[in-house]
Amino acid sequence: MENTALLLFAATVLPLICTPGPDMLFVASQTLSGGASAGLRSTAGVCIGYMVHSTLVALGLAAIIAASPTLFTALRWLGVAYLLYLAFQLIKSSMKAGGIRLPTGGRANQLQRGFLTAFLNPKGMMIYFAILPQFMQHQGNIALQACALSAIFIGLCSIVYTILSFVVAAVGTHGSLNDRRRRWIERIAGGLLLVAAGRLAT
Repeated sequence: MENTALLLFAATVLPLICTPGPDMLFVASQTLSGGASAGLRSTAGVCIGYMVHSTLVALGLAAIIAASPTLFTALRWLGVAYLLYLAFQLIKSSMKAGGIRLPTGGRANQLQRGFLTAFLNPKGMMIYFAILPQFMQHQGNIALQACALSAIFIGLCSIVYTILSFVVAAVGTHGSLNDRRRRWIERIAGGLLLVAAGRLAT
């Protein structure tokens, strides 16, 4: 794969990873209740969950792309529509006041719960099945390309959530995310997703 495609994929999924969602809120809540170590265990569980997704995608997308170019095109437009939906949801949310509450939880089974959070996360599923295929090329080993893109996504998740764990453990959030920062994050992420949707559409 070309380095340009890998960089574009990273730039597309990074706003999604940085936007408060089930994964981020779970890691933050576990860090609040159990410290940085709990956040790191939760992060490991989330990454393992996405590794399962990546295995399924690597095996399934190769067959889909080889069997039906029409279905692949449909997946591309599904990815565009999903990015637009997320962008407008983020922008809409950024217009509303109110911090995001972080539920506190027990310290047990953070690895397992992190795995289930990622494995059952609709946002993660859509990234794999609607967005990731847009950056794959018909030439070459499709499964290998899927694994490379998945590794980038999982690596970015690991970096972002590890940083989040240490930041939350160090400064705390008093149970909620700062409203002003949350709204700016959502506006920027929404704008970046609009750009990404336009890039995929063209």
